[in-house]
Amino acid sequence: MSRALLVIDVQREYFDGALPITHPAGHLETILRVMDEAAKAGVPTAVVRHHQADPESPIFQLNSDMWQLHPEVEQRPKDVVIDKQLPGSFTNTSLAEWLESVGADTISIAGYMTHICCDTTARQGAHRGLKVEFLSDATGTLDVENEAGAATGEQLQTSTLVAQQMFISEVIGTQDWLARLT
Repeated sequence: MSRALLVIDVQREYFDGALPITHPAGHLETILRVMDEAAKAGVPTAVVRHHQADPESPIFQLNSDMWQLHPEVEQRPKDVVIDKQLPGSFTNTSLAEWLESVGADTISIAGYMTHICCDTTARQGAHRGLKVEFLSDATGTLDVENEAGAATGEQLQTSTLVAQQMFISEVIGTQDWLARLT
């Protein structure tokens, strides 16, 4: 097995902007630990960064302060930064080609938001025949309320992880994932 780590959308918008991630506790520290240990183990790492196609969008405006990667992620080792405009990290990006170039047959998913971009990317990876490891405590979300209803961050996290484990991903905690690196 040859894995690659995908760190999805760990951008300032989720800390200082309109969409502060609240669940699970310790999500950023866990993501940073995963990145550090992946670098030590020689696991290729792609950092994915989102921006909205509409330049007037109030969130994730290309080149804005809130579009920037979180400073802790920015300073950590990574092999590539891939920009995307849709929830799936494979859609209209070079991710598939990069994974092929590093020989990865497994992707490990970390980042934000669990129920949108992480979920979509995991599904896209599974549809491409990749094994998917979904890091349950290195992904995060927030409370959401919209026209369809309301859900807490904990409810969204749990629901997404349960759905991922059914036929898409192996949902795994960081401790167990780190043990695989040795």
